[in-house]
Amino acid sequence: MLRHKRVLGASLIGTAVEFYDFYIYATAASLVFGPLFFPATSPSAQLLAAYASFALAFIARPMGAAVFGHYGDRIGRKSTLVYSLMLMGGSTLLIAFLPTYQSIGWVAPLLLCILRFGQGFGLGGEWGGAALLAVENAPPGWRARFGMFPQLGAPVGFIAANGLFLLLGAFLSDAQFLAWGWRLPFLASSILVILGLWVRLKLTETPEFSAAMEEAPPPALPLADLLRGHLRAALAGTFAVVACFAIFYIATAFALGYGTATLKIGRETFLGLQLGAILFMAVGIILAGWWADKSSPRRVLVIGCLGTIPMGLIFGTAMGSGSLLAIFLILALALFLMGFVYGPLGAFLPALFPTQLRYTGASFGFNLGGIIGGALAPIVAQYLVAARGIELVGLYMSAAAALSLIGLWRPRSA
Repeated sequence: MLRHKRVLGASLIGTAVEFYDFYIYATAASLVFGPLFFPATSPSAQLLAAYASFALAFIARPMGAAVFGHYGDRIGRKSTLVYSLMLMGGSTLLIAFLPTYQSIGWVAPLLLCILRFGQGFGLGGEWGGAALLAVENAPPGWRARFGMFPQLGAPVGFIAANGLFLLLGAFLSDAQFLAWGWRLPFLASSILVILGLWVRLKLTETPEFSAAMEEAPPPALPLADLLRGHLRAALAGTFAVVACFAIFYIATAFALGYGTATLKIGRETFLGLQLGAILFMAVGIILAGWWADKSSPRRVLVIGCLGTIPMGLIFGTAMGSGSLLAIFLILALALFLMGFVYGPLGAFLPALFPTQLRYTGASFGFNLGGIIGGALAPIVAQYLVAARGIELVGLYMSAAAALSLIGLWRPRSA
């Protein structure tokens, strides 16, 4: 029982750090990175440049998935997770010390992009390992509920990030926040990283991986074996995760930028709305994990995607209304549905692959899908607003859900 608690705590804290690191960058990109790190053109162009730097990590994530998946399938889950967390946390911490464009010119956005790439590379090995840590230690009939703990790291990390930005807004002026206050959340990430390392270093290897190593030697090139023998499963996993990324980054990063810059809603007010809405995501994850063990992860994911399609049709109208109540309700609905398209993934993706290819397969599918669903989401949404208006933004989430349904159509695992 103690071992299970330690495993679940380690899987949760790692993804909490992941989402904290990722979301403080997304928040800073929406609020301050445009004028701080990019040439002064139009505010919209600066915001698009900041979102482009945000997207860079998604390009790095599949590369990190290939590298960390290689070692995770060859030498084990535990040690690989430690190194991925160190790279991710170190890159985040260094962002706090970056000089701005006004100080060193074009070198500033270059350094920002390099560290953003390092964030994404480390993250590429984080989620898959955390999911395996949970499900490969799960008792019979509990894989989805154990697998939901890495997913619960998302609202935990979001609340920590959003709450810190909210506190900074309450105690600092806009000038102080722009000058130095934005650096504090990046500095604070070191505390979470140290906690995560302390928990993970106390773990042992998962029983399923140890048993697989006793039965046969590990594959020499796990990625090659994956593409040669399990390409269909990898593609199914890639498409299956698109919806969760699209929902999260439109309902968080894009919504924050649009709400504060276009609707002129105060930063603290909008962060408070998102902080309340994210609780619905946590509820959705818990319900989805319980339901997935009672039925199947695939079935719950399908239900979540089917619910996302009509939600996307009304998302833009609700956001564009400017009503705080309407905005809160649509954000709460979107993030609640994200719980259903995200919560069961911890059980669904690993089940698509044999034990000795799971780290590579789950990480590769999850992070490749993130490029389609997450990297492009704020950029496409911002473009749609500029070209067509806010009403069309939600269609991106509807299209992403439809794409995920294709991936969920008769995969190898039910």
